[in-house]
Amino acid sequence: MTLGALGAILTACTMNPRQSADSTGSALTAAERAEGWRILFDGGSLDAWRGYRKPAMPGGWQVVNGSLVLVTAGAGDIITRDQFRNFDLRLEWKISEGGNSGIFYRATEDGNYIWQTATEMQVLDDARHSDGRSELTSAGSNFALYPVRRGISKPAGEWNAVRLLVNGAHVEHWLNGVKVVEYELWSPDWEARVRASKFASMPLYGRAPQGHIGLQDHGDRVEFRNIRIRVLP
Repeated sequence: MTLGALGAILTACTMNPRQSADSTGSALTAAERAEGWRILFDGGSLDAWRGYRKPAMPGGWQVVNGSLVLVTAGAGDIITRDQFRNFDLRLEWKISEGGNSGIFYRATEDGNYIWQTATEMQVLDDARHSDGRSELTSAGSNFALYPVRRGISKPAGEWNAVRLLVNGAHVEHWLNGVKVVEYELWSPDWEARVRASKFASMPLYGRAPQGHIGLQDHGDRVEFRNIRIRVLP
């Protein structure tokens, strides 16, 4: 065995299994493919996405250095072309200073706006945005319904890792390796929180058993990368 071959083997053995050869780590390993993982954004193609209630991707969302970036405010929210019922979603986000965005799930296009149907995992610069004053609307929260523990999100300009697990009525929000929110859709507790919130006037909010994954245009620059999903039974 040559020294070069030995070096290659050692490198492969020490590499994080979730890393890949490209700079964004978007490629799937053989093990991930066998587990059913699917890439929704690979650092280049936007084929899996379109605008909310639009047939194509808005130009204000662009691929920049391997990230899916909102570069023009007012471009509008975007959604996956496919719909999902039960799933394990992984991605990373980075927000600009004072920025606000969100990750929606089970979104339908029955409302004028995505937030009229879909629940949201908050994306935020907690230190500079006013929503960061409340745990109900800080980064990682189930926006306006279930609060998040402070001190888990990273500051503006740094990448945050998300896991969003949705299985039937059960939902978990994970941020940077920590489970920060857990709730049961349609439970008495969830229903009471909805009635006490601004969503009380939105009859379609959180009711769909399946729908699109959505990323929010809240007017601030935001970046997403390594977006992958595994459909659950």
